[in-house]
Amino acid sequence: MSTTTTMTQTAPAPDLDAYDEEQVRLMEERCILVDENDKAYGEDSKKTCHLMSNIDNGLLHRAFSVFLFRPSDGRLLLQKRADEKITFPSMWTNTCCSHPLSIKAELVEKDQAGVRAAAIRKLPHELGIKPEELKAEDFTYLTRIHYLAPSDGLWGEHEIDYILFCALDVTLNLNPNEVSAAEYVSKDELEAMFNDPSNSFTPWFRLIARDLLYPWWDEMAKKSREAGWSPEKGEGKIDPRVLQAGAKNGEVLKMV
Repeated sequence: MSTTTTMTQTAPAPDLDAYDEEQVRLMEERCILVDENDKAYGEDSKKTCHLMSNIDNGLLHRAFSVFLFRPSDGRLLLQKRADEKITFPSMWTNTCCSHPLSIKAELVEKDQAGVRAAAIRKLPHELGIKPEELKAEDFTYLTRIHYLAPSDGLWGEHEIDYILFCALDVTLNLNPNEVSAAEYVSKDELEAMFNDPSNSFTPWFRLIARDLLYPWWDEMAKKSREAGWSPEKGEGKIDPRVLQAGAKNGEVLKMV
């Protein structure tokens, strides 16, 4: 992996003294730079990748979004980002959203091994899920989306985001510096949350929910029921693997 930082000149880093110390430290993590076809060509800091001045010049990095469902009833685990977060603070979002890093284990592209390894690293960090509760094969990869979303005038996101579904019973012990709340919701409850103006949501979660999540959720429930899942009777489990036949594995869906 080349250590070239960007294809365009990056802006000077801003003063981060006003932000939370731990979140500032995490801004030095090294993200994987990619082109619009998700071809990796270098690395740069999380801070550099999330400055709107660099995003406006085309800087793009790799990310992942995990959607974790409770196996017994098919409810989706949401998290509310902590107030301390530098980008998109205090917003509801999917179970876990983060970045594979430019390290050996998370650079592996075959079978999405790198993003799966990153998910196994970040779910314990953010939500306190026990590492032994997570395995790479638990994650069903569905597609990648390319989106751009400002957070404020200074920060934003510009990512190729790998969408991973899983259905697991997990132990939660929230990291308050990352997550201020977590809640399992049904599809109807999520729709009600979106319609409540007192709630705010990350833009990528809104995009995924609008175009992808609901039909996937319905299909996963339908096919899981056909395979014997019955939450009313407490039988079977919802299974994201039933979606693999329709997964858009080779595509990058542009949602900019």
